[in-house]
Amino acid sequence: MTDKVNFELVSPESLLVSEEVDMVIVPGTEGDFGILGGHAPVISTVRAGTITVYQGTAISTRIFVAGGFAEVTAERCTVLSEEAVPVDDIDRADVEAQISGLRRQLSAGDEDDEAALTAQIAVAEAKLTAIDSPAY
Repeated sequence: MTDKVNFELVSPESLLVSEEVDMVIVPGTEGDFGILGGHAPVISTVRAGTITVYQGTAISTRIFVAGGFAEVTAERCTVLSEEAVPVDDIDRADVEAQISGLRRQLSAGDEDDEAALTAQIAVAEAKLTAIDSPAY
């Protein structure tokens, strides 16, 4: 069993993170799961939430992802996500304004937009949860 795992976070535009870490906690759709070196192979969907990266016993990075997929092997954890932003870079006022605007659109819009707007609101609310959640 190796001590480290190579963590990669990929968006459609670029490789956002690629580093050797001690542990990664990923927000899976069935619940959060932790990855250490030597992990059994897994493929999972990822819900909107926070990826927590550990170096040693300390949290080195917290990254909000809007969902996606995770592939885990004994040596690597790769997360593919449409949107990823460090939790420290999320501006509460901007997210709250976004939610207000989306709710106005939802109440004034037609039924064709309802599912998309509801999904966007859920992601924005997950960003607020990420800001408010203490680190593990």
